[in-house]
Order: sequence, then structure tokens, then C-alpha cells
Amino acid sequence: MLDLFKKRPQDRQEPETRGKKVYAIIPAAGSSRRMGGGNKLVMELGGQPILCRTLRVFNACDAIDGIVLVCRRQDQKTYASLCADWNIDKVAKIVEGGPSREHSVLNGVLACGKEIGYVAIHDAARPLITEDIIRETVELAKKDSAAAPAVPVKDSIQRIEKGKMMENVDRSTIMAVQTPQCFDIDLIRAALTKAIDSGANLTDDCGAVTTLGQPISMTRGSYENIKITTPEDVILGEVILKGRARK
Repeated sequence: MLDLFKKRPQDRQEPETRGKKVYAIIPAAGSSRRMGGGNKLVMELGGQPILCRTLRVFNACDAIDGIVLVCRRQDQKTYASLCADWNIDKVAKIVEGGPSREHSVLNGVLACGKEIGYVAIHDAARPLITEDIIRETVELAKKDSAAAPAVPVKDSIQRIEKGKMMENVDRSTIMAVQTPQCFDIDLIRAALTKAIDSGANLTDDCGAVTTLGQPISMTRGSYENIKITTPEDVILGEVILKGRARK
């Protein structure tokens, strides 16, 4: 684990403020398999590495006090250099990922000190997140213990069995959940530990929390908050950035 920055004077806390800080946990330990080779997080989007574009939004957001980056061991020095080159000074720790997303995120949670009360877990490959979405989700998590941004599903949804459409699903009851997913740190620690111990196969951190019976409060997401997974997503991301520049 790399501790990138020593505690600065403004980071020292009085006892009554402990447990109130919010840290972003950015899992970046994936293999980029569907991108067709190479590490997609160092690919450029709008002239910036994808990872740096993601981190810079959290770095600028006043709702975030620090960042824990979770990645493969072989990427730690590269990512530390990127943070330095792009003046991303809120990244306090870079920790090694695990064999699954659940393990990686839990490693990030366990790296947080006692002064951290909430964590905002965000996919490293969602570089088009906005400060407003982060801020709104964090504030609701402070109130309800768990919150995540979501958008309505646009397409028709069908239940499939053996390659056949069997039943229409009412899309008014379906939302596409995005990140950051924000939680009370004790809640997400317990949820991830249980998920790993039970061998649950989850696609996101909200899934781990709902198994404890904790509902997730929804905040406003954005159709622009895409995850860069395939080469086509890079093209879409460039279009979104050009659209933002024209506004």
C-alpha cells in the first residue's frame, strides 16, 4: 500500500469531528478485457487519461475529503505518477486490489481510518461523473445510510428463458443504477464481509447492502455518466465531452 501524502496540519482532527469525513473509494483493478487489450484507464478521453479524468472530479468536489485508489500491484507506481502529474492531491492511499470487486472494495474500506464515516464507491471507468451527482448522493447517504444515483431504463425489458422472451417487465419499476454508491462505512464493511463469506456473486456494492435488509435511497443519475467498457464507449464519451464544451 502506498501512503502518498503525510497528514497536513488542516487534516488533524479534534475528537468531536472524528468519524465524519467522506472518502471516495475508486476500484481500478479490472483487466480491461472487453476493451480488447491494454489498460483502458490510461487511455485518453478528451486529452486526459480516463483514470485521471475520474479522479479529478472527486478531487475538486467539496463533498469529498480524500480518495483511496484500489488497483493491481503492477499499476500502483504508474497511477501514483499520474496523480502527481495531474495535481490530484486528495489521493491519500493506493491499495492493492483483490480477486473480485468485493475484495477490492473491501480492501479500500479497510484502508480508511477512524475519522472516515462515509465512503463513496465509484467505478474508475466512469470519468464523466459530475460534482453535483457526487454531492447529492453523499448528502442523502448521510441522512439514510445508503444512496446511489440511478436513471430510468429507456428500452423495453423482457424476462428471458432459454433464448425465448417469456414475460414483459414493467420498466416503470426498473432503474439503471450508477456510481458513486455512498454508504455509512460500518454498513458497507459489514455488507461486503458477509458477501465475501457467503460467496455471493454481486455486480455492485448496493447488492451487498440490500442483502442486509438495508434499502438504498435513489438520487438523480445522468445518462452521460457512462462506464467506459468497450471501444464504442470511448467514441460516445468523446461526443459527450464535445457536447458539454458547447454548452
